[in-house]
Amino acid sequence: MEYTSKIESDILVLALSGNLIGEEIGASLLEEVSNALLKGVKLCAIDISNVKYINSSGIGVLITMLTKFRNQDGEICIVNPSEHVKKLLIITKLNAIFNIENKMADAMSKLKS
Repeated sequence: MEYTSKIESDILVLALSGNLIGEEIGASLLEEVSNALLKGVKLCAIDISNVKYINSSGIGVLITMLTKFRNQDGEICIVNPSEHVKKLLIITKLNAIFNIENKMADAMSKLKS
């Protein structure tokens, strides 16, 4: 798993690719989130269009990220999940907890509103 990170319009934009299965990348992602929050960034868009598989550890990372942002009155939006990941979010009922958008532009405007 790999990811890129940037802050754009006061929104942390993460682009993930590969398999989100927790491992060492989970700690790195959470550190990225903590650093953004320390800088006053309270919104996050996570592009998971290139994530093919998520296991329970990966779901745990997403939930931890969401919790960190919401504890600071922030929010997360998941962008463009694959069909497989979409089904997983529905089965686990996480689609009711996370904001999910098909396009980054839609996610950015939703987070800013």
